[in-house]
Amino acid sequence: MKRAEKLDEAAVAAGLATLGPGWSLDAGKLLRELRFRDFSEAFGFMTRVALAAEAMNHHPEWSNVWATVRIHLTTHDCGGLSARDFELARRIDALAV
Repeated sequence: MKRAEKLDEAAVAAGLATLGPGWSLDAGKLLRELRFRDFSEAFGFMTRVALAAEAMNHHPEWSNVWATVRIHLTTHDCGGLSARDFELARRIDALAV
């Protein structure tokens, strides 16, 4: 698989503008926190994201506390954000509806 290219600040800003509400930058990573009705709904969402991430071979850093899922996206191979992070973020947005 081809190594991902690290995006510069302008490309990151442009990519962030294409994402749904709730995404921000946190220590150089994309961040989104989602709240659900309960643990079961949050875990179901995480399962759907896990399948999408596995299909992309691009996995989030995330945590779950009861009904809250906190997601950080970054591309470790390039040491920052790549186009793959924004693609996974868009897939997460589609699954969050």
